[in-house]
Parts: sequence; structure tokens; C-alpha cells
Amino acid sequence: METLTPDRARSRSEAEAVARSGDWPIYHPAGLDVQLRRAVDDLSAGRWLSTGRLLAATREPGLWMSRTQVLALVAARSAVLDDWAREEPSAPGLGLLRTRVLVERALSAARQGRPEAWRMEGEARQACWEASSADPSDPVPWVCLLALAVVDRGQLRPEHRVRPTDPLLPGGPWGLLDEALRRDPGNREAHHRMYRYWQELNRHAVAGDFVHAVMPSVAGGSPLAALPLYLSVDQYRSLRGQDGLVRRQWMREPHYPRIQFAYESWKSSEAGGWPVADLSHLAHALWASVQMRAAAEVFTALDRFASRAPWNQVADSPAQGEALLVAARQQAFAGRAMPLA
Repeated sequence: METLTPDRARSRSEAEAVARSGDWPIYHPAGLDVQLRRAVDDLSAGRWLSTGRLLAATREPGLWMSRTQVLALVAARSAVLDDWAREEPSAPGLGLLRTRVLVERALSAARQGRPEAWRMEGEARQACWEASSADPSDPVPWVCLLALAVVDRGQLRPEHRVRPTDPLLPGGPWGLLDEALRRDPGNREAHHRMYRYWQELNRHAVAGDFVHAVMPSVAGGSPLAALPLYLSVDQYRSLRGQDGLVRRQWMREPHYPRIQFAYESWKSSEAGGWPVADLSHLAHALWASVQMRAAAEVFTALDRFASRAPWNQVADSPAQGEALLVAARQQAFAGRAMPLA
């Protein structure tokens, strides 16, 4: 039986009280970023003043990336940025948000197979080049160009078939990734965009090779330490149903060392430095590898917040994802090992 210190027992009881209160889980795009949550809620209601203030005050590159990404996802569902532009056409950050919105809408059109997707990709791409010229130090336009690469599945554009420095990897949008990392080394979104690029092109082996190539240079505490956990989830999904042992993959090589590396990196990071999606993957991996005490630590750090992934990806069906999340959290706090996925 695990012995709890007073502080750990208190944090667990508080987290359990949150779950019993009915105010859990909260799926909010801003997650643990309190200032971003306020701006998102205002932007959803058609108010942009808090967004302008937040962008003007954001200096840290990681926050700049995550905040512009989340705000653009929200803004893409309405015409709020057009209204803002009519009132304050030169507002700091507005042009970049509008570029992000064009990118998100082009990606959505491509996912839906809409005929105008290629035209929308071209418009978004042009906006990215203009944003890069307006602020050559900003990595966001380059990450946006990298995101758009998935629309060009045939790699028709020359920047999507650049040869990498690693001779074992195929041609791809490596130059765009390099430009983003030159401006912000260790950029989380850029690495995830490149990983998803290869996954969406059904080049799963390349996606895995990319993750393996990245990991030796990941700095301690970086949320990139969680990237291999996304790979583990994708590998689980591809093998599920083929082998009865796949449910126990989390306790075997190469998955278990990935989990340990991510957990130790998170423990060394600054409080609040990892996004909810990464913490959710870490909580799942620790629970699935029967490390209940560590999983409870991560669930406690998540407080009221959760992401649907990876729970809806590893459950028997997406609709059962939240039930799996609830069961895993209860088991982690109880210290009982009953991993299901």
C-alpha cells in the first residue's frame, strides 16, 4: 500500500472532490492558460479586446505559438476578426491571427474533400509569405506553411520535397521545419505538424523515424518529450485487434522507456509548462503502464481539465473515451491497477 505524505493526500482529495463536483472533465481549448481562457471566451462571444491585450503582452515564443493557434481555431468559426479589422485594422497580432484562420479553414476544407480546398490553400499560403515578410523573426508563418503541406499530398510544390540532412528520411517539407526551428528551437507545434504530416500521408514508418531522430536533442523539461507518446498511441491503434498482447504494449519496449522519459521530463519542467493534450497523453501512458502513483500526480496537475485524445483513440470506440478517462482517473487515485488500453 502506498504511503501518502500530507501534501500528496491533500492534493488527491482536492482532485477527487473536483471529479465529484460534476465540473469535470472540462474540455476547453485554452486548457490551463487562465489568460487565454478569458480571451477565448470573449472571442467566442464576438469580443476581441481581451485578445488584443493578450497578444500585445505575450512575449515568450511558446506561449505566442499556442495562444495564436488556439485563438485562430476559435476565430475560424465566425467573422469576429473581420469585425475587429474594421475597428482596428492595424491592431498588433490581428494580421497573424487572420493568417492562422485562413490556414485552419484551408485544412478543414481539405479534410472534408471540398473542391475549393486547393484554392484556399493558395490564399493561405500567400498570407503566410506576407506574414513572414512583415515579421521575419516570427516562427508562426513558417509553422503555418508546414501545416499547409498536408494539403499538397502529391508534393507538387518544391518546398514540400526538400531533401533532409538525414539520408534515411525521404524528401518533404524539411526546409519549412528548419525555418521555424531557426526562429524558435524546440518549437512544439512545428514538430507535431511534421509528425502529423507523415501520418496523414500514410507514411507511418517515416513518422516514427522522424520522432526517433528528434528525441536525442530534446531539452529537459520540454513538452516535446511527450511526442513519442503520440507515436505509441498511433502504433496501438494500428495493431489493436491483431495481437492479444497489444493491450500490454505500454509495459514493454519501446513504449515503457518513452513513458519514463516523458514523466521525468515533465517532473523537471516548470509548473504549467505543458499543454493539456500532452499531460493527457502522459496520464494515459502512466495509467496504462500501471504506474498509478505517477498517473495520479499528472491527473492532479490537470485539475479540472482534460482532452478527448488519447482516450477516444484507445477506447473500444470513440464514444467510450470519456468513460475510459473517468475509470483511469479513479483507478489512479485509488492506486488500483486495472489498465484497459
